[in-house]
Amino acid sequence: MNDGQRTAGPLPGRQPFRRNRARDLRERAVAGVLGLAAAIGIFTTLGIVVALGVDAAKFFSQVSVIDFLTDTKWTPLFSIKEYGILPLLTATLLTSAIALGIAVPLGLLAAIYLSEFASRRARDVIKPALEILAGVPTVVYGFFALVVVTPFLRNFVPGLSTFNSLSAGIVMGIMIIPLIASLSEDAMNAVPNALREGAFGLGATRAEVAVQVVVPAALSGIVAAVILALSRAVGETMIVAIAAGMNPTLTLDPRVPVETMTAYIVQVSLGDTPYGSLSYLTIFAVGAALFLLTFSMNVFSHWFVRRYREVYE
Repeated sequence: MNDGQRTAGPLPGRQPFRRNRARDLRERAVAGVLGLAAAIGIFTTLGIVVALGVDAAKFFSQVSVIDFLTDTKWTPLFSIKEYGILPLLTATLLTSAIALGIAVPLGLLAAIYLSEFASRRARDVIKPALEILAGVPTVVYGFFALVVVTPFLRNFVPGLSTFNSLSAGIVMGIMIIPLIASLSEDAMNAVPNALREGAFGLGATRAEVAVQVVVPAALSGIVAAVILALSRAVGETMIVAIAAGMNPTLTLDPRVPVETMTAYIVQVSLGDTPYGSLSYLTIFAVGAALFLLTFSMNVFSHWFVRRYREVYE
């Protein structure tokens, strides 16, 4: 080999170049900061679980879990005290179901349009306009439901009370439309174009491709978006506290006042209930039940995505 020639790699027997120690320290520092950021979220969740669990255990040491889950009356702030969470749970699920009934079809149709039919210019205008809805404060939504939606619905729904779950659910549905539309559109955009082109090659129309090819292929992402929106609706506070009322009644009639789990927590947290009393401890029991409800929905969403996710090359 000539002296002027250079080898492509290190000569045999030579030690590899040592990495720069300062660069190693920077990389370790960055990894440590990122790990700390991830750990903060984990420790915060554990702190919430512990805080809820300790005081909820104090509550259940005085109230039977069976009565808590099966009793049909919730009157911890009344003279005759009953601790059945069913009225609060029913109201929460009722308003959330109404919200999903509004948000799922509208959000899914918006996602299909943005993903499969809209031009780039239309997408650049419509998507930010939808996302503006997510930035409106929920207290504004609550007053909108109370002073605009309810008087409007009274023209069509007889017997509608001033406070009701119907208007609260409708406005909640409007609020979570951007969540479903945005996440569903992302899931549809992840579907390979080869599937669309194959369907077009078989003579399918754009509507048939969107409904029969793209939506089934993106189903796991769409379901995850719906469950995430449901969790958002279940945990909503200000809309239901303002528009649905604070009457813990076990009913499925959307025209009458009800009280959701979050609205009850707001009511007790106003400061009128003595600290440490059994009535005060009810907010931790309700909070623990709400946490378990949303946690179970998130677990189901994670399982569904892993089970039915479509993987393409």
